[in-house]
Amino acid sequence: MPSNLTKAAKSLRKNATQVETLLWNQLRARQIEGVKFRRQQPIDEIIVDFVCFEKKLIIELDGGQHAQAREKDRERDKNLSEKGYTVLRFWNNEVLENLVGVVEVIRRKCL
Repeated sequence: MPSNLTKAAKSLRKNATQVETLLWNQLRARQIEGVKFRRQQPIDEIIVDFVCFEKKLIIELDGGQHAQAREKDRERDKNLSEKGYTVLRFWNNEVLENLVGVVEVIRRKCL
């Protein structure tokens, strides 16, 4: 893995958005079905928001900028899916307005 990708991931962890921090507080320390999540994790040439390697589950949080980047997101999701990952995408406002519901969707995928 290129070291510049590792540095970028580390920087993203340090400068997490409010929404990333909010969801991370629910995912960290094996709080959901005892599975371990990592945040801002490089996978090949992609940095994903959250990943559980054990369940091959990726969680991506999308802000307004992703409305214009849908095709790029579809390509990323296809690439990750071909590697055996399931990708869950949530809009930032979903996390802010319905954190309990978002966590429940993630929990069900971890069963």
